[in-house]
Amino acid sequence: MDIISQLQEQVNAMALLTLNTFGTLQRDAPPVRLSPNYPEPAANASEETIDIMEHPKTMSAALVEAAKKFDVLVTALPLSGEEAQLKRIAELQAENEAVGLELQKQLEAAEKELKQVQELFNQAADYCLNLKKPD
Repeated sequence: MDIISQLQEQVNAMALLTLNTFGTLQRDAPPVRLSPNYPEPAANASEETIDIMEHPKTMSAALVEAAKKFDVLVTALPLSGEEAQLKRIAELQAENEAVGLELQKQLEAAEKELKQVQELFNQAADYCLNLKKPD
């Protein structure tokens, strides 16, 4: 997998971690009274014993680790000057031209072979028709 694809995958992983972190924080947050006019919110007695203080720490640690991996991938990107990039582009264009010529030769050879096969098929069909003349 190339470096750009790895970066995209890492961004997706970070987005998923962030989404899960926010969702978990929303889910596990204790109820809060929004106004003195509202009654005191009831505590969730049926809730399993969840260590509310540990989940955010673990999830933020995972998010920081993902960000570090992203930084490592970014530093692995090739940093070359404009001259080097132009030289590489010229090399790739020359390689593309050579491959294009080779493909063109192969296409012409395949078309020639197809014509030969069609001619042989037509000859075979003619011979078969000539052998079975109507009575």
